[in-house]
Amino acid sequence: MFKKREVPTYIITGFLESGKTSFVIETMREGQFADGNSTAYFLCEEGIEEIDTELLEKNRFKIYPVESETDITKEFFLSVERKDHPDRVMIEYNGMWDQDTLLEALPEQWLLAEAIATVDAGTYETYLNNMKMMILNQFAYSDLILFNRCKEGQDLAMYKRTAHAKNRRAQVIFEMEDGTMRNDIKEELPYDINAPIITIDDDDFGLWYLDVYDNLQNYMGKTVRFKGQVYKPRRGKAEYFVPGRFAMTCCAADIQFVGFPCRFDRSSKLKDKAYVMVTAVIQASKNPNNNQPAPYLIAKTVEKAEPAEEEVVYFT
Repeated sequence: MFKKREVPTYIITGFLESGKTSFVIETMREGQFADGNSTAYFLCEEGIEEIDTELLEKNRFKIYPVESETDITKEFFLSVERKDHPDRVMIEYNGMWDQDTLLEALPEQWLLAEAIATVDAGTYETYLNNMKMMILNQFAYSDLILFNRCKEGQDLAMYKRTAHAKNRRAQVIFEMEDGTMRNDIKEELPYDINAPIITIDDDDFGLWYLDVYDNLQNYMGKTVRFKGQVYKPRRGKAEYFVPGRFAMTCCAADIQFVGFPCRFDRSSKLKDKAYVMVTAVIQASKNPNNNQPAPYLIAKTVEKAEPAEEEVVYFT
């Protein structure tokens, strides 16, 4: 039996005028497609920016316009595969369309190599206020989130925080107005990270949770004190529990429990969903799924606590 040839597939999503086509043009001019391979380029909306015909031909790009979300089907993609046998696929996807529709339509042999979301920093807060679920869902499968047209004075730390709340593994990069790239945006923390015991207020749990994952090296070996609810995974080890909080990223339907595994000798005596005040040391172990360091806690004390005034935490 012959193995189907694998076709690397790249997806770029974002709202109209978020910089998707500009990103494609820039990668072309940098020579990233100058390997002689052919690319099937699915264009799901027409923006202001157009790609020069000569540049398309030089990079062996063939455009397939897609007029409607209903045209995104496996049959359509397979018809292109059978006819043209592209060496790779690039899909410039309409940010108003459902990403799951696209992912479910990809042929089996079209393997997702990279997903990129582009964002106009000048309109991001407006979209967060009015179309929060739609814009954050663009980040769900992204390997790279690129905020472009950034200006000094914008709350770039908040932009990064909300992006990572939806997709912690994504790389977030900011392109400033002068074209320079920044990936060193730091959060101004409302707690003292150098204190003997880092005390996390209830309202700051979401920010702290994300910062630990983003900057684990800054927390290694430090003692933290915070309030959380008890969660006991069914298949978890008896001496572990997960203290955490329910957090909202997009909307009420998107509420999920977030926390850190915590080693505590008397975990079995804790009541599920009860509020506790945890004082613990932050350590790291390798995540078996990606072989990357992941935080966990070693409890010093776990005490009963009053419920948080706000049951749900937010990342904005």
